[in-house]
Amino acid sequence: MTSLPTFSNTVAVYGASGHTGGFVLDELARRGIDAVAVGRRAAATRADVPFRVAPLDDAAALVRAFAGCAVVINTAGPFLDTAAPVIEAALAAGCHYIDVTAEQESARATLQDYDAAARARGVAVIPAAGFYGGLADLLAGALASDAPIDTIDIAIALDRWWPTPGTRSTGARNTFPRRVIEDGRLVPMPSPAPGRTWNFGLPHGAEAMEQMPFSEMITLAHHLPVRRARAWLSAGALRDVRDPATPPPEAADPQGRSPQRFTMDVVLDDARGTHRATARGQDIYAVTAPLVAEAAVRLPAPGHGLAGTRTLGGAFDPRVLLRALAPAHFTLEMEPA
Repeated sequence: MTSLPTFSNTVAVYGASGHTGGFVLDELARRGIDAVAVGRRAAATRADVPFRVAPLDDAAALVRAFAGCAVVINTAGPFLDTAAPVIEAALAAGCHYIDVTAEQESARATLQDYDAAARARGVAVIPAAGFYGGLADLLAGALASDAPIDTIDIAIALDRWWPTPGTRSTGARNTFPRRVIEDGRLVPMPSPAPGRTWNFGLPHGAEAMEQMPFSEMITLAHHLPVRRARAWLSAGALRDVRDPATPPPEAADPQGRSPQRFTMDVVLDDARGTHRATARGQDIYAVTAPLVAEAAVRLPAPGHGLAGTRTLGGAFDPRVLLRALAPAHFTLEMEPA
């Protein structure tokens, strides 16, 4: 394997001036982790950290921006455009890579296309480690055993969804058909997909739901033996994000979080019976930050162990990671315990 330079524990955050990037910088600062902000153009950030300019079309600048870092966290969407150049620069600099894509095609391409290169460099490449993708991957992984899984259902209730500009641009860019898991394979979601009602208990109660699979379908298919999986999102939240008049999120507490409340239910059926995991918390953008920060601090030094393309639930013990995050960042219930 190619020798790697000596690294600090510094984390580079690409897209640091964006909404989610700001939460990630704040979380790293809270943990006492040195960070470098990186973006396509100079911009103010919410944390007092160095800023390095590296446009996506300047590979050399990206490598220089990541030089000396242990991990690159990419928060800049659409990831269909940003993931490949940022991954390739991270690999060239010898850094682990984590992103927060909800885009299925981006997560699929990353897991498929960069495994060999990541192994050769001795680093891990982990897409879809945020609220969409990563949290469901952890919850399902925590419920799973060695037995084949018959079904996984993921249901997400949001009392509101105030989309960021990045969410809007990603929605416009991501025109690929959405996929679900059927007979152990990723297949296009049926159209029109049937709706359903899901009872989340307090505070959301019974919600009308639409089928809306995100990147968790890709991550689950990558590392769990599941025959069938579906994902659902509250219809009211989808009306919010589809309405061009819905404003972006506004801070409602000292941490900068919006008042949005979420509940994520994951129900897994296998030969043992039915198992449920539920996470409840505040602000889907803000909760992404501790997910990726916890992953970053658990990665070994580049060249010393974990390598290749992984999912959040495949790279780490899901129960250990969830216990490290709850209850500080969300409440967690597991049935049976």
